Amino acid sequence: MKRLQAGDLVPDFTATDQHGKTITLSDFSGEKLIIYFYPKDNTPGCTAEACNLRDNYALLQKKGFKIIGISADSEKSHRSFSEKFSLPFPLIADTDKELITRFGVWGPKKFMGREYKGIHRITFIIDENGVIRHVIDNVKTKDHTAQILDRYPG
Repeated sequence: MKRLQAGDLVPDFTATDQHGKTITLSDFSGEKLIIYFYPKDNTPGCTAEACNLRDNYALLQKKGFKIIGISADSEKSHRSFSEKFSLPFPLIADTDKELITRFGVWGPKKFMGREYKGIHRITFIIDENGVIRHVIDNVKTKDHTAQILDRYPG
């Protein structure tokens, strides 16, 4: 499946977060939403990105945003990651890669000359009507909040 783009409607979903709580797209109806996909808990880039969003969470909330992180890690891994870094937002455990595939963020990657398939670090900024307003595919993990606010100041 191709990656979702600006102007696309976010597909409805039901998923489970790090605490086993069910989360649906309709939980965020009428609210601006940041959905960020990341490769793996407790890796340097993913930790920097999550902590940047955590450190700027109050500002993002003030601008009207809710945040969801998604990776293929388990609920247990997400819970540990979330607790270790005091993350105030849900992390969806997409172990079957259903959302990862539906959003089109799974695909070929290269690292140190080796090719493999994995999750691309991509953020979707969604408006109150469930429409994707912006897609950030060149995420700067240590300055991600600024990237989000540059594209959609709220």
